[in-house]
Amino acid sequence: MLDIRPTCEHCNKLLPYNSKEAMICTFECTYCKDCVTLLKDICPNCGGDFTHRPIRPKHLLKTYPVSKTIIFKPVDLEAHYLKISTT
Repeated sequence: MLDIRPTCEHCNKLLPYNSKEAMICTFECTYCKDCVTLLKDICPNCGGDFTHRPIRPKHLLKTYPVSKTIIFKPVDLEAHYLKISTT
């Protein structure tokens, strides 16, 4: 079951359960579409790519609540670009 994390890890933008802006990697690192573009579609944590995060249907929220844990760790973009340019 996905956590459905509430914000973008890079810019802290709110990404509610029904956000069409939310993107995740294979480990569920969560970023908004704008930040995924900045990251050149490469997760700074695992090096994988991103896909759209599914929307949790509203009728399931009570039984399967979304995460309230905010993970905010802005990416050093310069270091990220350097890392991906050498791979």
